[in-house]
Amino acid sequence: MNIIVSADRNWGIGCQNKLLVRIPQDMKFFRATTTGKVVVMGRKTLESLPNGQPLSNRTNIVLSRDPKYSVRGAIVRHSMEECLQTLREYDTDDVYIIGGESLYRGLLPYCKVAHVTRIDHTFEADTFFPNLDEDPEWVQTADSEEQTYFDLEYEFCRYERVRGLRCV
Repeated sequence: MNIIVSADRNWGIGCQNKLLVRIPQDMKFFRATTTGKVVVMGRKTLESLPNGQPLSNRTNIVLSRDPKYSVRGAIVRHSMEECLQTLREYDTDDVYIIGGESLYRGLLPYCKVAHVTRIDHTFEADTFFPNLDEDPEWVQTADSEEQTYFDLEYEFCRYERVRGLRCV
């Protein structure tokens, strides 16, 4: 499985259920990478999307602890175990974990690749992604040229798990 995330210098990913910043090229990369694939998200992440609706041209899997929660156009699972069981039905290379924090942390052990847009800025954040630079199970294998959006510098990085992968 894959993770796709945008993070600041401190690995901050959001504040008050919103992205820290919307960088058009990052949004374009996200769309190009996940279109036609399976995206897995928590309920709050779904609700933070435009109109709170599932992403088009993707299979959307939403994790919610509320047993009565449902949303049209998405597969809803109510536990991590149910979610993992459902993910067995898909090619793991086509699965992208897209947030939020608890889902990233819960599914990171099952992921082989992390696509991280690293933003060279520190924002006020209340949600964070695990620091892959300090995790011996992960190594950065690629990065793009540094890019600029107004006064923000960022780059697209690829991390790969070198050991410790759990099977789905």
